[in-house]
Amino acid sequence: MRNAEPQTEPRLDTTTSLPIHPHRFSPEASDAAGAVLARQPRVWLERLLTDAESQKARLLALRIADAVFDTAPGHAEADPAELVLHRREALQARIDRHRGGPAWNGLVRQRAPLALIAGSWLDMVSQPATEPAVIVNRLSAHRLALKGDGVVTDSLEAARRRALEAAGIHLPALRAADFTHRSETRPLTAVHTAFYAALSLVSATRLPEVIGVHCAYFLLGVDDHVLGGEAAIPETDLLAVFDQYRLLCDGSATGEDDWNRLQRAVTTVLALEEEHLDMADEFASWIEHLSIDDKVAAIIARHMPFAGKQHRQVKVGGRLLTDWFADPVRTDLAAFLDALGSSRQVSPRADGTVRFMEAIKFGGPMFGIFDAEEAATFAEWVDAVNAGERCEITLSPNEAGDAAARRWHDRIAAGPAAERIVFEPSGGLDDRELFYRLVNVEQFPNVLPMARERAEQGLTEAEILFEHGGDGRYTDASWFEYTPKALLERAEAIYWRKLVEPYRRLEEVPGRDEVVFGQKLTAFGSMVDGAWAHRIGGLGRYDRRADGMLLGIYADEMGRGDVAKNHITLIRRVLESMGVRLPHIRSEQFKDQAELPDIYAFPIHQLSLALFPDSLYDEIVGYNLGIEMLGLGEMRLHEIQKLRRWGFDTVYEEAHLTIDNFSSGHARQSVDLVNVHLDDIARHSGEEEVRRRWRRVWRGYASFAYHLEVDLVNRLRAAPELSAELVI
Repeated sequence: MRNAEPQTEPRLDTTTSLPIHPHRFSPEASDAAGAVLARQPRVWLERLLTDAESQKARLLALRIADAVFDTAPGHAEADPAELVLHRREALQARIDRHRGGPAWNGLVRQRAPLALIAGSWLDMVSQPATEPAVIVNRLSAHRLALKGDGVVTDSLEAARRRALEAAGIHLPALRAADFTHRSETRPLTAVHTAFYAALSLVSATRLPEVIGVHCAYFLLGVDDHVLGGEAAIPETDLLAVFDQYRLLCDGSATGEDDWNRLQRAVTTVLALEEEHLDMADEFASWIEHLSIDDKVAAIIARHMPFAGKQHRQVKVGGRLLTDWFADPVRTDLAAFLDALGSSRQVSPRADGTVRFMEAIKFGGPMFGIFDAEEAATFAEWVDAVNAGERCEITLSPNEAGDAAARRWHDRIAAGPAAERIVFEPSGGLDDRELFYRLVNVEQFPNVLPMARERAEQGLTEAEILFEHGGDGRYTDASWFEYTPKALLERAEAIYWRKLVEPYRRLEEVPGRDEVVFGQKLTAFGSMVDGAWAHRIGGLGRYDRRADGMLLGIYADEMGRGDVAKNHITLIRRVLESMGVRLPHIRSEQFKDQAELPDIYAFPIHQLSLALFPDSLYDEIVGYNLGIEMLGLGEMRLHEIQKLRRWGFDTVYEEAHLTIDNFSSGHARQSVDLVNVHLDDIARHSGEEEVRRRWRRVWRGYASFAYHLEVDLVNRLRAAPELSAELVI
């Protein structure tokens, strides 16, 4: 007979913001971020697009985001949703004034960086510090929709790229070295885009602001309007976020302040959009008054950085072209145009042809450098020169938005309030404190070097299982040469021989206290469920098929926006059915809890691995395979039997047994994911690179096995001939 325990639904996590504490960075991060901020806004944006792992990027993001919010206009008393909807029509009317005009293509190009990173502020809003908050789950549903439900080619970024290409604007990947150059990103556009990009690295500690930015940006729909697309997120869904957050704030001790923070964020977005449209007006006015000399100078300025050694023998006005263009920033374009206009390159020959125009035609040495519109502009300029219509060249530089950009530069470079940031090394931490700081990594970026060390240590130690992993009880991390077929065969062998066939129903179920203690032993890992993949698919990192597959798995773990299906909610249900009630893992109180045993190695490894989604991507892919395979077979079935015997909630175990199934669930998806990832590498980089990357993938799998197969690892540690191979 079962001893029934009272079943209670866990309390919903109604968090509206995280506690406000100073952010702690290593001392060297200050100079590194300061050096970036001393440069131009394009450099800020480039760093944020390419660096998702360093303290420097996090400090840069924090300083940009806070400086922008600190200078936001005071929020109005009006309801924020009504305020946005009231302003939307006027903003769209300002856009439409330029549609189809001579400046339109340039204006669309200026919106491109903003359009392509839209929604990135939600990339890290779901993380161990914020799950399973109700508002975070609602935002996660929006993020998943923006990411095409895990299909990269269906994402908002992909759709907007197609719209830009239809307008003749072809841009490289966001992380490409020439992205800001090819998009002709103006300084003000760089500031605005860097601000939105920065939010992706501070989205937990700036949660109210992220909610305000998210709803205001998509309700205004400026980029949807510019590109002619449908609303990226339905208006009703965005208004529902406002309404739900208002209700949550009404019941929160910090609710009034949190709502004010949201309102300030809304007015920030409105001010930024007005400012960017002011720049559009300036740009359009500049375009309308451009002389033919101005137009040619702009073309030359665009291509000047790529004028390489192939031009080393070419002279204009008696001066080598490479000397003219040695410093693109300081090149005197007016003087160059004057010299070019007097040169033999544009003087007509006897037959009326012009050397320069012949050179840029098909078959000429400069064919393909200039597009059709640029070639036509050059032809107009050459005709004017040869018709004797030249006068003194006085160029009108494009300074649209520059005054505003300089103001932003000064504000942001000035630095944050001293109480917001502390510079100190992070060392000498015990595992409890390290776990707490890894969960709250936004507030403790100085823990990143230690996290990197722990991740690398775990991966290195795990390689001993390349030789001895076949003896694992639930895993087999022994080495094998990769082929897609070999991987599937290994996964099937693990499934049948280690997870399914050994299963026998327990003849005797352990006592109640032993069952409770068993759940406590594994609770740490369950309470950070999915965390290994929570940083996958972030800003500029959602272009591989594997990105979408990993994101889909993580979304499933977090309930795809349904907080009742969120795995963190489920484990809380199980623990609370046992009378185990714990503070949130992000809280100071959790450090002092005495319910769970001090077994931190596994969650610390998982959290550390997750913080390096670029440099440890292969290892995360392999780790994912290991953890998703564990959802099957004997271990889960025995745990369900034990929980049922004592009347405890079985929902967490049952969810994994179904969602991780080997037919089409996470276990099989994870095998396919590895094969897709390595197939893409083979097609782009060749088989030798596949072999190198496969080793990294498999050490990621082995690192999961290493923490699971405690008995095997202890035997290996005890063997004198093997213990030297393990770092103790």
